[in-house]
Amino acid sequence: MKQFVYFLTIILASTACQGSGQSRITYVPDTAALSKAFEAYRETTIVHRRFKHADIEPLILKREGAGVFEVTQLGISVLKKPIYQLKYGVGAKKVMLWSQMHGNEPTATMALMDIFNFLEGRDDGMDSIRNVLKTQTSLYFIPMLNPDGADVYTRRNAMDIDLNRDARAGETVEGRLLTQAAKTVQPDFGFNLHDMNIYYNVPGTSNPVTIALLAPAYNEKRDINEVRGNAMKIAVSINRILQGYVPNGVAKYDDTYSPRGFGDNFQSWGTSTVLIESGGYRGDPEKQFIRKLNFIVILNSLIEIAQGSYRQYDIAEYETMPFSASQLSDLVLRHVRVARDSMNYKIDLSINRYEQTDDRDYYIRSSIADVGDLQEIYGYDELDAEGYHFMQGEVYPGIFDGIGEISPEQAMEFLRQGYYAVQVANVPENRHHQLPLVVFNQRKPIATGPVLGGAANFFLARDGRPTYAVINGYLIDLSTDKPPEGLKNYVW
Repeated sequence: MKQFVYFLTIILASTACQGSGQSRITYVPDTAALSKAFEAYRETTIVHRRFKHADIEPLILKREGAGVFEVTQLGISVLKKPIYQLKYGVGAKKVMLWSQMHGNEPTATMALMDIFNFLEGRDDGMDSIRNVLKTQTSLYFIPMLNPDGADVYTRRNAMDIDLNRDARAGETVEGRLLTQAAKTVQPDFGFNLHDMNIYYNVPGTSNPVTIALLAPAYNEKRDINEVRGNAMKIAVSINRILQGYVPNGVAKYDDTYSPRGFGDNFQSWGTSTVLIESGGYRGDPEKQFIRKLNFIVILNSLIEIAQGSYRQYDIAEYETMPFSASQLSDLVLRHVRVARDSMNYKIDLSINRYEQTDDRDYYIRSSIADVGDLQEIYGYDELDAEGYHFMQGEVYPGIFDGIGEISPEQAMEFLRQGYYAVQVANVPENRHHQLPLVVFNQRKPIATGPVLGGAANFFLARDGRPTYAVINGYLIDLSTDKPPEGLKNYVW
């Protein structure tokens, strides 16, 4: 009884409908309780984005026969990896959730592992939540639809087809499995769980879109029927919660109708479908904070569906959410003075750092993404370089035996002297490094000017002396003794 009282007083409040004499339930999300639940049930074996099918398969199979989930193998991928479905609950409201149909979009998969742990919990004051989900809903989870793509951290499957553009043609084995699962279950609600690139921003701001939401269109006119309207109401609920964590960090995803897309087709099949796209958040390269947000909003949405309380939200509120813009870069340098070809002029530079997957890790290759008047472009990091001029760097004349001979402090001193690259005679087995230098073995790098697509390795100088260095797209303040942490560089 104590747990039931907790659930009613903390999670739900009952109000009377005026004039009807009937009682309706108004849902009051307890985000503090859900946040605490995430910390308690977070799957500790997964701490980075580049996990593989072999990492989550044991987390799925250990639940076979345990009495909480029904585990079913739906089929196998192109490269013969099992694809699983986990079912929870016996209720009439059927919900299907699928993640990682793009192999390099793993954030929601992490959150689903956490939700599985939560649903198996007990005696923590939240059993009433589990009970209402169990009795009112039947939840069908497909936590990694594209295991082949996940294993090499790429978007497409082993047939080189985008699964999310295969709903109509049905040529991929994984796409057919999802379609068949939908036909078998005939879900009332669906959650299409994705990641998007980190360069989307909330229009008119430098805020990254941490999570984008969408109730996909079911036809070209983007009409709103009851099915799509219910998805919009759930999106409103999600947005309200997220504004408490990432104020002005949520937007809508592009709602252009795609007859090939699974979300659009699920909507047309009568499943109220919500797209959740995990984007970017400053200081969260492994998306662990965004993982937490996924846990909270997905679990909250399932409770809303179980209670029917999503109906309280207004579709008009969904329409007021802005659509994502794409005006964000990793680094923006403003008002850089350039002397080139007998000309002297001032420009802005935007720089992007692109991840290159290396098994379970990655390194960065950066380039200048745009040049010119970039007032409407924002950066995760920005510097007003008024008074500074673009300066090319030089390669240090000596050769080091190995990268271990160079300390971070020595690397900073090289930068202050105008050297941006060093050569090593021996290539380490692990080529990843965090030195603020371009490190190479044989192929000498060539310094480039401030040109579109050029390597982002140069200096910002004042009075002919380097003051800032940009190494592989990272901005480094040379007035400090230690380089920034978390550099993802590589020995070339």
